[in-house]
Amino acid sequence: MIIRSNYLNDVIPFIDTELIKVMTGVRRSGKSMMLTMIQEYLLAKEIRRDQFITMNFEELIFEPYLEYHALNDYLEAQIQQIEGKVYLFLDEIQEVQQFEKVINSLRATFQERVDIYITGSNAKLLSGELATLLGGRYVQFEIYPFKFSEYVQGRRSVADERSNQELFQAYLLEGGMPFLVAQNMQYRDRVNYLADVYNSIILKDIIERESIRDPELLRRLLSYVLGNIGRTFSANSVVKYLKNEGVNASVTTVLNYLSFAVDAYAIIPLRRYDIQGKRFLGSQEKYYVVDHGLRQAIIGRNEEDVELILENIVLLELMARGYEVSVGKTNQYEVDFIAERKGATGINRKYVQVSYLLASAETRMREFRPLKEIQDNYEKLLLTLDLFTSDAEGIRHRNLVEWLLDENW
Repeated sequence: MIIRSNYLNDVIPFIDTELIKVMTGVRRSGKSMMLTMIQEYLLAKEIRRDQFITMNFEELIFEPYLEYHALNDYLEAQIQQIEGKVYLFLDEIQEVQQFEKVINSLRATFQERVDIYITGSNAKLLSGELATLLGGRYVQFEIYPFKFSEYVQGRRSVADERSNQELFQAYLLEGGMPFLVAQNMQYRDRVNYLADVYNSIILKDIIERESIRDPELLRRLLSYVLGNIGRTFSANSVVKYLKNEGVNASVTTVLNYLSFAVDAYAIIPLRRYDIQGKRFLGSQEKYYVVDHGLRQAIIGRNEEDVELILENIVLLELMARGYEVSVGKTNQYEVDFIAERKGATGINRKYVQVSYLLASAETRMREFRPLKEIQDNYEKLLLTLDLFTSDAEGIRHRNLVEWLLDENW
């Protein structure tokens, strides 16, 4: 098991507190693995295994408890039979209708006797009634697929002796879905697994959950988004594209379907921020995919679109390191990412530009220019796959693979 220390270290301070620990993220991103890691941590602290109650509501054995009264009765009976504090691990809780009533009832009934951990595959898990019932009584953690350093660790665990640079070439195509990383599968089998995961996200977390009336339109729309990750487009431009493809759709439908895909963690929207004006711009978000391996499995072209995939990888890395990320605009230029994180001394901001290779003086000038336009003193970083890098005018130039493996940045 790959220990995801960045997430585990975030959770540990909240263990044995009354706050409900909620882990959300795309299907198969490792949320169940996180519950196992927390259990292993507790066992090392001499908590007994019989103090755990673990349920995964995608398993058929727990189907009788998908009705919330039945679940509540079962858990109450189990808790009363256990001596000492009880640790509840409820996986894919969104499969239980009105599950929020159970969580709130257990919290109110047993109070400090229970420590509750739940996972779900939809961002709306904490919206509506759950947020109302538990206002201020939960803490949320978003779990993403493996970043590159975790991918390397996983490949090393199965005796993969390729260099880090060679592993990065594989990561470009395979992505970081945890199950795949520790498997010695043929490439075709990897693609089939990722396609199955993607189709499961589309069917269970979007079509069924949101009662989508036009599944084919949804699939066409998401294929368009996957093909244009990191590129600016508007709902109007998507409608025009679909019309040219013989598909009629309204702007409202496109926006709704995009919102549903975001809620399912399939795609990640980034707002654009005017650095000079110090304000977010109101239109034309950029979208990225939660795992670039899914993109390769569905539309291919990761190698051909390598600049876009590198951006996607850097975005996921920044988010895994706890940064809030937006796209920067400075005068007529665009900065790929503004990354911000709250620290002990205030906001820690970094500007990040991503490129494939600085193959010419013109390319070097083009990639450095947006960062040079920024007048404040926050760190400015250019990431490329060049093996030899050189800083310029206060801008750090680093090899992207080395940066991904540098946990101290």
